[in-house]
Amino acid sequence: MKHKSGAGIVAERHGVTHGHWHWRATPRFIAIALGIASLFGMEALAADSTPQDSTQKTYVLPQPPPPFKGVIGRTYKDSKPDKIPVIKAPSGAPNVLLILIDDAGYGQWGTFGGQVPTPNLDRLAREGLRYTEFHTTALCSPTRAALLTGRNHHSAATGVITEIGEGYPGYTGQIPESTAMVSEILRQNGYSTAWIGKNHNIADWETSISGPYDRWPTRQGFDHFYGFVGGDTSQWTPALYRDNTPIAMTIPKGKEGHYTLNDSLADEVINFIHQEKSVTPDRPFFVYYAPGATHAPHHVPKEWIAKFKGQFDQGWDKYREETYQRQLKLGVIPPDAKLTPRPKEIPAWDSLSADQKRVAERLMETFAAYTAQTSP
Repeated sequence: MKHKSGAGIVAERHGVTHGHWHWRATPRFIAIALGIASLFGMEALAADSTPQDSTQKTYVLPQPPPPFKGVIGRTYKDSKPDKIPVIKAPSGAPNVLLILIDDAGYGQWGTFGGQVPTPNLDRLAREGLRYTEFHTTALCSPTRAALLTGRNHHSAATGVITEIGEGYPGYTGQIPESTAMVSEILRQNGYSTAWIGKNHNIADWETSISGPYDRWPTRQGFDHFYGFVGGDTSQWTPALYRDNTPIAMTIPKGKEGHYTLNDSLADEVINFIHQEKSVTPDRPFFVYYAPGATHAPHHVPKEWIAKFKGQFDQGWDKYREETYQRQLKLGVIPPDAKLTPRPKEIPAWDSLSADQKRVAERLMETFAAYTAQTSP
């Protein structure tokens, strides 16, 4: 994966002791949940009796059951039940929607100086924060594993994409329980959780009907999963799962030929939030939304492509210069930033034939349309 704006390290998990995960709250807990860890506070998690040092404490999940406060007598007449414990999130805990865009360049989105209009992201940027320093591993599975676990991707055993995982430490593609995802922490502290979209974090040999399902979302702290497994899938006829069961995408009547996986995933997010808030309005949610966009295949309805007809006739060399100037104006790069030279592996635009330019223009129009459809 290429750079994605605003990605932040979220959680750090350490070790396994007597069947419990240890979670250490550290200064590296940032960005994802508007300070979820600080909102929990120390009283919201079960404390281990052995602090790691003077500034950090270790907390054990799952939390031990509370002591019985009822009365057990010789008969029911002299017995009194306790209240059944129900885990609730701390007061004021926020709802969290985390969106991860695939194969997105820093100069792609209008919010960060790109030529593709992204008005919803613009609105979010105006009302919130726009991060300009971030890190990815430049590969899909490792970046996602690091983001969701808050650990170095090797600690999450995902040094490469899952399809080429092998038997070396840090490269198996099998995320261990000792690096459990932030979803597990939130679920055990009163959140509803859902993973909607792309999952590229299941070892390739664990994706059949035989499982095992230990590293599927519903065993990693997510109550629900709706999406696809692997690096990519068709936007028109995707290979989808609901939880662990293969399903077909439902196309609303009248939208045949205009409804893609992008639409389906967005509708699923909206429906989940609506239903969750209808049933449990006081229960916060954590939704990890990872569309297939803008990873290949670039499948997008024709009406979206038509919006960008002729907008990239200037070619990629000129586009890079224009994006650079817009980013300077926006302030997302410092005033003394220099535009890097075009990589030698990419030919100069002017060296292309007329036919090559027409093909390249069409590809850029389609990619831009896919980006715009993802953030209409």
